[in-house]
Amino acid sequence: MEIIIKNCYTGNIIIKGEAENIKEFLEKNREANLRGADLWRADLCGANLCGADLCEADLCGAKLSEADLCGADLWKANLRRADLWKANLSGADLSEVDLSEATLSGANLCGANLSEADLSEADLREADLRGADLWKANLCEADLCGAKIKIIQKEELIESIRIIIEE
Repeated sequence: MEIIIKNCYTGNIIIKGEAENIKEFLEKNREANLRGADLWRADLCGANLCGADLCEADLCGAKLSEADLCGADLWKANLRRADLWKANLSGADLSEVDLSEATLSGANLCGANLSEADLSEADLREADLRGADLWKANLCEADLCGAKIKIIQKEELIESIRIIIEE
């Protein structure tokens, strides 16, 4: 089957080729520059996209459960309502990413850059956030039940969920 991936902003073709499905195609071409790729609602469950360049990509509603995105560059990507259940995002750049209403339960976010990310209403139950950069991340109404953080991250977390502590 012919796969064509276009830029979500310009409509220009980024990459095209033959594969059984989008997952297989992206795994074969994960070294390609996929900046701005239109992957809206793509089924990428279990995909190996380690180190992929997905800056500004539209992954809104994408199915990425158990996907390996370690070290991937997702700067300013749209992952709103994406399913990232048990995904490996360790060391990924998720700065300024829209992860609002996303499912990240059980996800590995160790060492991920989540600075200025929108995680409002995200499901982060049992997620591993140890060493993640949460500077100016929006965690309003996020479910953090059972999430793991390092004690040195407590100030960033308190600020991110908009808690005001007075003396």
